Amino acid sequence: MGKMLLTLFLFGVWLHAKSQVEKAGDILTLLIPAVAYGATLYTGDKEGQLEFYKSYATTVITTDILKRIVREKRPCCDSPYSFPSGHSSSAFAGAAFIHEKYGWKYAVPAYLAATFTAYSRVYAKKHYLHDVVAGALLGIFFSRYFATPYRKKGLSVAPQSDADFVGATLHYRW
Repeated sequence: MGKMLLTLFLFGVWLHAKSQVEKAGDILTLLIPAVAYGATLYTGDKEGQLEFYKSYATTVITTDILKRIVREKRPCCDSPYSFPSGHSSSAFAGAAFIHEKYGWKYAVPAYLAATFTAYSRVYAKKHYLHDVVAGALLGIFFSRYFATPYRKKGLSVAPQSDADFVGATLHYRW
């Protein structure tokens, strides 16, 4: 119980010491991918869940490997893990996943939140601009690579025509 109280106290001090912009970026870096994954749960999209695991894990692992290889110092301190930005790669992985699965209509707010997350990292002097751009590109790339558009289960009808045929095709997805 004592350790838990100490942990909560230290977490509260950490939150108080950070700027509101940095705090918001810290929250969004996990909230955006959580919403993306939550959408697959809500829609019952088992294929989407697997695609999320692949895209997000590949993004996080690649980001970590690059940080260890490049070892660029952060603008704020001597930490050698500036490039690429993990916050940006995480946020943009979630936003791009939403884009690929569900379209622009749902992705615009996610991309705006991801952009704010990247801004928060530069604002807090944790990253340079090229760090957050690289992180964003990683997240977008892997989500676009692994995710496919969501298709509802059931019967769909699509019109079809060419020079010799006018009609419709029926598809059943289970």
